[in-house]
Amino acid sequence: MVSEEEWPKLQSPPDDRLENSEKFPPSFWKTLPIIPTATTTAELPRMTVLSKRFRLASPHEGPMRTMKHRCHNAPQYPRQLKYPGLTGRTVLWLALCSCLGLLSSPGCRTMDFYDRGLEQRAAQPELEPPRELAKVSLPAYRLEPPDVVQIEVPKMVPLPPYRLEVYDVLQIDVIGTLIDQPISGYYMVEAEGTVNLGPAYGSVRVVGMTVAEARWAIEAHLRQILRAPEVSVQLARASGLQPISGVYLVSPDGTINLRQYGAVYVAGLTIPEAREAIRRHLSQFLDSPEVSLEVLAYNSKVYYVITEGPGEDDSVIRLPCTGNETVLDAIAQVGGISQVSSKRIWIARPSPAGTGCEQILPVDWNAITRGGNTATNYQILPGDRIFIAHDDMIAFSTWIDKMVSPVERLFGFTGLGASTVRSLQTMGRGYNRTRSGF
Repeated sequence: MVSEEEWPKLQSPPDDRLENSEKFPPSFWKTLPIIPTATTTAELPRMTVLSKRFRLASPHEGPMRTMKHRCHNAPQYPRQLKYPGLTGRTVLWLALCSCLGLLSSPGCRTMDFYDRGLEQRAAQPELEPPRELAKVSLPAYRLEPPDVVQIEVPKMVPLPPYRLEVYDVLQIDVIGTLIDQPISGYYMVEAEGTVNLGPAYGSVRVVGMTVAEARWAIEAHLRQILRAPEVSVQLARASGLQPISGVYLVSPDGTINLRQYGAVYVAGLTIPEAREAIRRHLSQFLDSPEVSLEVLAYNSKVYYVITEGPGEDDSVIRLPCTGNETVLDAIAQVGGISQVSSKRIWIARPSPAGTGCEQILPVDWNAITRGGNTATNYQILPGDRIFIAHDDMIAFSTWIDKMVSPVERLFGFTGLGASTVRSLQTMGRGYNRTRSGF
């Protein structure tokens, strides 16, 4: 055994005398640097100094097994890692990735305050919602209540055989008349039932006749004065026919009332289809009628601007949709954003029933107004709901007022009652003093 006094002499390089590890004193093992977190000999980097200064070996065990045997009785501590799972190789890979990230960075750039959260995944071109600078034409307009249309029927000729009546207007043209007394123009059937052809030709009775019979009567009358007159007679206007031209409202049942000519169903029809339906209906009373139709007020195709109030009072404004409005146009129609509203705006587009989904198009108001960005300035379609959310602070203040107001009224009523009682007591004491002479 080696005594503690001889221990300093063992600091020299190893020799053949120190082949057996039993020669070391017990204090030697107490002074060894022990790593608390070490569990195997591979994790004892500080004890490699022993392999450099001493050759700890035995005939049956390798140096590391001898070291493990000697450290077996050392106090063991639970393993604690500062960064669990982080090894040297992991740190090297992290450093390499950081360098690659710095090399691939674009460098300095300006700040962009555009709300990227509103950007959506690129959809197919045919599925992109229409917006400013990329508008689409709406489908053919279909009439619905309460649209307002204007109908023009320039020529109203009753079906033959029509009997001429008083105040009917005839168009008469005659060839072979006197040079200074031509017959060409419109002539009214007078109250006597005659047509006055002028002072040189006189009058001819035509009431109760058809147009053909009236032509023969006029030609026979002129043959008495002229040699070979050629007469043409047409009915220009029938006095018994009520004018059709005018403005009409599509009634709730989807029809247009043409007064004495009856009603025509036009709901769900396009403009050409409605014009043809009216022409077919008038063909029952008129000869080859010509009809023109146009829409004066597009009342059935509308959109809504809903402004959420700070409490429970939301305002809804109904506006007609002409197919060319955008979000900016719609907000301008209602006078802009109110003081109680925020800039959180979106379009709720109606979806078919039973789909279980909502079509929401968020609007970036700052980008539209300040930056002129057209990405969210969507084209308004019939039935759209433009929703303007309230300001959260104003809504919270309104809620506080609503909660505190009943308490204030209660305390005010209590204070008023106490003040009234106090006033009555004071008046009573004053009255008693007056009675007592004080």
